[in-house]
Amino acid sequence: MFEELKSLPQDSILAMMASYHQDTHPQKLDLGIGVYKDDEGHTPIMQAVQRAERKLIETEITKSYTAPAGSPKYNQLMAELVFGESHKVLNEQRVVSAQTPGGCGALRMGAEFLKGCSAESKVWVSNPTWANHIPLLGGAGLDIVEYPYYDYDSKSIQFDAMLAALEEASAGDFVLLHGCCHNPSGADLSHDQWLAVGDLIERKGLIPFLDMAYQGLGAGLADDAFGVRMMAHRMPEMLVATSCSKNFGLYRERTGTLFIIGNTTDQTQVAGSQLFNRIRSHYSMPPSHGAAIVEAILTDAELTRVWKVELAEMRQRIQGLRQALVKKMEASPIERDFSFIQQQFGMFSFLGITTEQVQRLRDEYSIYMIDSSRMNIAGLNDKSMDYFVKALTAVLQE
Repeated sequence: MFEELKSLPQDSILAMMASYHQDTHPQKLDLGIGVYKDDEGHTPIMQAVQRAERKLIETEITKSYTAPAGSPKYNQLMAELVFGESHKVLNEQRVVSAQTPGGCGALRMGAEFLKGCSAESKVWVSNPTWANHIPLLGGAGLDIVEYPYYDYDSKSIQFDAMLAALEEASAGDFVLLHGCCHNPSGADLSHDQWLAVGDLIERKGLIPFLDMAYQGLGAGLADDAFGVRMMAHRMPEMLVATSCSKNFGLYRERTGTLFIIGNTTDQTQVAGSQLFNRIRSHYSMPPSHGAAIVEAILTDAELTRVWKVELAEMRQRIQGLRQALVKKMEASPIERDFSFIQQQFGMFSFLGITTEQVQRLRDEYSIYMIDSSRMNIAGLNDKSMDYFVKALTAVLQE
């Protein structure tokens, strides 16, 4: 039977990273993989996480099974972090929460849930979007339609085109929105734009599905959640997928959450029963360790304070790198406006160069980024910035 199988190509980002690891250039740069890096080029374990793990070693008494929903306390704490402690959907008990294996698990189980709600409804996703959105949602059998989002020429959001496209959506369709730090563009909706999108979704009877993988790394924990909190306040039904990979640095621990908001408490409970049934048939229950770390941090005032300080330092470092890159490009011989980079948020931006120029950076300077020119700003540091600017200048001059 297996002899009939055909080999599938390796994921392009993973293949690029394999080449990076084999590269012996002393100044090689990884600007491809989406992980936060410090000034030394490392993806560190946060101090709050280390202290929480030490605490767990001393206090954890079992490795027994949990449940399809995961830890109730973790789910409560994440709901308060995402929606705010006094949000009306929490007070009205209209949120069901499930701890999931990372943001990917949240997205996929959200898609499985939505497919069970309506086999005919479409899910609208931004163009561009995170590459894994398509297989995660499409793999559940959802019909995917794109709406315009980022204009590569103006380096800004095509907001009028976005609204015009969503006007074509039918009642009951789902709209996937990036809660903050849009991946791959870094171009986020303003508060006014969020309100306009909310007006359209509410008027047309659409169901928002918000992916918030970077809360705290854009403009701050509360401001990054503006769209999620506004939508939750106004919409009778919605879904939110979150991840602790970036803001807690728990990449390999696979720690995420899926929230489903129903119109009434009873409807929310029914939705939860459907969700947990699907979880049971997919992976039964989520891994525990990452959620236990988050729970230990958010139930300890001092660890919460340490975590928020560390998160703010990460956010400020990324914004500082954006500003430094723009300043150095302004001082270069290249007559091109890169100011859009410092107006964007989170770890990613499109550099706005051609695929051939991306390949030259890789071949001639050992600088690795995705062919679309999406680069991880956090992959730069004070030591590598001048080398990167020199290489980019050389490529753009020829």
